[in-house]
Amino acid sequence: MRVAILEDDAAQAATLASWLAAAGHDCHVYPAGKSLLKDASRESFDLFVLDWEVPELSGLHVLRWIRRALPRAIPVLFVTYRDAEQDIVEALNRGADDYLPKPVRHAEVLARVNALLRRAWPEAGAEAAEFPPYSFNVDENRVSRDGQDILLAQKEFAVALFLFRHLGRLVSRGHLFEAVWGREAELSSRTVDTHVSRVRSKLKLRPENGYRLVPVYSYGYRLECSHDAASRATVPEAGT
Repeated sequence: MRVAILEDDAAQAATLASWLAAAGHDCHVYPAGKSLLKDASRESFDLFVLDWEVPELSGLHVLRWIRRALPRAIPVLFVTYRDAEQDIVEALNRGADDYLPKPVRHAEVLARVNALLRRAWPEAGAEAAEFPPYSFNVDENRVSRDGQDILLAQKEFAVALFLFRHLGRLVSRGHLFEAVWGREAELSSRTVDTHVSRVRSKLKLRPENGYRLVPVYSYGYRLECSHDAASRATVPEAGT
């Protein structure tokens, strides 16, 4: 999963990122509120981990923007030294999903993060994924439509599975690239578009098959159920 961490303490940020990376998550660390908002307006994330007192814009301000501009399903976990009851209540009332006062413990952070991600994205860990008429067998890297196997290359399968597991979500090219190829891959940005085009063609992602793949200029893609395809994809604008 792709995680954005807002934390201005370099040692604390490194610790959180190392714990989450070891658990298989891709972490992006931001030391200030404005830098996170800038990226969150053009990139997609599966989870936000926010400190409260950070430079430029507070974690609470960032939380307000997330809840106003991004899908409500994206979970937000506060990790902060502010442990007064009124602070915890305020953050939860403003839309935070969970709250951990510092100092935090390794196992508890991972447990809280994993619980939030399971609730938000229940398909992510499934060995089989059903999106009629499409069926994905994750163990065997196979996909079928109406019971007929469709031949996909390994990366094409990964792209297709990612899009279906993020059904209805606007996902950035960077998010898709990172999930399929990894952050260290040195490939052209056209790589994502080429693979998405092949997936659209091979799976016949058309309204008559129940799905439509919508490109969003300079941002990414959204896979929609055909009955929702009339809704126009938009990219949120960062605010202050």
